[in-house]
Amino acid sequence: MRLRERWAAGAAVLLSCLLVAPTGQAAEPLEYVALGDSAAAGPLVPVQDVNLLCLRSERNYPAVAARALRARLVDVTCSGATTDDLAGRRFGFLPPQFTALGPDTDLVSITIGANDVGMFQAALGCVNLLPDPYGRSCADHGPDLRGAVTAWEAEFGTALAEIRRRAPRARVLVTGYATYIRPGGCFPTQPVWARDADHLQGLLDAINAAARDQARRHGAAFVDLAAVSVGHDICAAPAARYLEGLIPTRPAAPLHPNAAGMAAFGEAVAAAARR
Repeated sequence: MRLRERWAAGAAVLLSCLLVAPTGQAAEPLEYVALGDSAAAGPLVPVQDVNLLCLRSERNYPAVAARALRARLVDVTCSGATTDDLAGRRFGFLPPQFTALGPDTDLVSITIGANDVGMFQAALGCVNLLPDPYGRSCADHGPDLRGAVTAWEAEFGTALAEIRRRAPRARVLVTGYATYIRPGGCFPTQPVWARDADHLQGLLDAINAAARDQARRHGAAFVDLAAVSVGHDICAAPAARYLEGLIPTRPAAPLHPNAAGMAAFGEAVAAAARR
């Protein structure tokens, strides 16, 4: 074979290899959208991002999970958000959280519901500085929020259906709320009577149960952060807490996850995404 023919044959082989062989380029990163309220946003956990209206941390669980997954994160979580803010404008001008979703979205996480049923206000109503019975029990005299949980559950199901419509190929992770306080509480370390501590955690458990059921109904996975945080609640020693109490010992909003909690929750979310 003459030299010219050899060059032609070699070029043909090289061209065929380029057409059919892998390019060696890295896979495109996951497109990850994080939706939700302050339990996901991380108010006052350093470092807060430029959107001070939402009190969103750059070390919250979506950021931790995104780094673990090497994903491209669009974080629209916002402190104080309710399920209405997914489709509506928070403060009247922030874009609806749903606008971050699209057909190219690969992964969605969502934590929502506590503000819908008034959990933070309920927790503040359970504070008693004096021991039982010198005060007022929120379990005995506070509003019954079980009906609010039931009403929210239907709304949450509608929201999950809309996520599926807007991001049809995404894996959806419904992330529950953590274990905030252990059975019987820890009065006076945290100024909540034993029966009121059980009442508050029972409401959070009810929200988690409703979220888990709706996740199952809409083809989403449920990430059980209550299990992840057992032993790390607001009654734990300060260095072991994933959540801060009424008087925080580390940078975080009262009754919210701190940086250690966000790190553990982000690892749980990343693990669920990999499954």
